[in-house]
Amino acid sequence: MSTEATAGTLLTLWSVRLACALYVLALGSWLLEKGRLAGAAWTLGLLCYLVHMLTAFGVYHHWSHQEAYLDTARQTAEIFYVDWGGGLYFNYLFSVVWLADVVWLWADGTGYGRRPRWIAIAVHAFMAFMFFNATVVFAAGWTRWFGLMACLALLVLWRRRLR
Repeated sequence: MSTEATAGTLLTLWSVRLACALYVLALGSWLLEKGRLAGAAWTLGLLCYLVHMLTAFGVYHHWSHQEAYLDTARQTAEIFYVDWGGGLYFNYLFSVVWLADVVWLWADGTGYGRRPRWIAIAVHAFMAFMFFNATVVFAAGWTRWFGLMACLALLVLWRRRLR
């Protein structure tokens, strides 16, 4: 394996790990009402995720949507025995939703804080679904355990906040 491929592989892997950790930090901070920390973690998490997405597309898929689609189909078939790559479109949507949410946060923080509750619920429910799939369903080893523990910790904080 070339040095470039190794560097690209490591950047792809560690940028998504950092994005996940920052995602959890942001949500936990919001649930604990630490707005500044949450906003910074939310933004940095997005930036790390975008690095991951770009390096993954370049290193693993050679800038080919078709290769990414086929790889997604292969991974889905390994888990669910269904040869379907449509999950890739959910990844694209995830990217757009997170980017739009961060732009809204920084462009109109007051309006963002007052947005209708259903929008916040829809955004975070979709992102939580994607996070769970990425870190628990399609992951293995310690990443799966991190994802599971993070989801449980966020659920505990959410339930605590509801009270």
